[in-house]
Amino acid sequence: MSSQTAVKRTNLTTLTKMKERGEKFASLTAYDACFAEMISGAGVEVLLVGDSLGMVLQGHDSTLPVTLDNIVYHMECVRRGNQGAFIMADLPFMSYAHERQALESSAALMRAGAHMVKLEGGAWLTSTTTQLAERGIPVCAHMGLTPQSINRLGGYRVQGRDPAKAQAMIDEAKMLEEAGASILLLECVPVDLAGAITEALTIPVIGIGAGREVDGQIMVMHDMLGITPPSIKLPKFVKNFLPESSDGVRGAFVAYREAVKTGAFPADEHCFF
Repeated sequence: MSSQTAVKRTNLTTLTKMKERGEKFASLTAYDACFAEMISGAGVEVLLVGDSLGMVLQGHDSTLPVTLDNIVYHMECVRRGNQGAFIMADLPFMSYAHERQALESSAALMRAGAHMVKLEGGAWLTSTTTQLAERGIPVCAHMGLTPQSINRLGGYRVQGRDPAKAQAMIDEAKMLEEAGASILLLECVPVDLAGAITEALTIPVIGIGAGREVDGQIMVMHDMLGITPPSIKLPKFVKNFLPESSDGVRGAFVAYREAVKTGAFPADEHCFF
């Protein structure tokens, strides 16, 4: 499999038009210049400098210890290696507890090279989302399983199976879009719920463990290369693409992108019903 994929500069307009055309897009986490170059060079449209680095790079058992300075550092590294992908950056735990803090934290990430910030939460983030959007900071709202709230959720569990909670999630997703969110990310939600939310919104919806009806897919880079630390239990939505490559790591990134584009990934075995 060739790893030579034309690199096209991606922005929010690109992703919105892809949703309108029904064209899927691929996203991966990235934490340094080397992998950012390879991933974006393989044609993956979106990079996420995620607080997942706390687990796959720092060896923690959750994302909670990750600091804003950690994300800023890795954001600067990814920016240097990026070859045209759209870059999102996580606002880590307690870096957006109130609106002023959210503005200051987001400004630091944007100065470091982010094109968008990602926040975990639902309706309580509407005011913060509006404040950020009005000041030129694009927002990705992260709903469903929100790892920064893992202690409150009681573990890594599928969210939205209860009909009342599912309807609340649909309503809150609409509220966040109206508040100014430009992308929604859904994690660990049933296929039908993810499809309903994707249909209800005009903004692109990215899924991880959310089925194939969403507009884009995202995975942790280490997971899709089969190099996740052994202390981390892999969720069912993970697939190792390295065995499908005839060109090493670069080819694995291409294989992942093509599987997302064609709808081959995620398969039923990676979904929650």
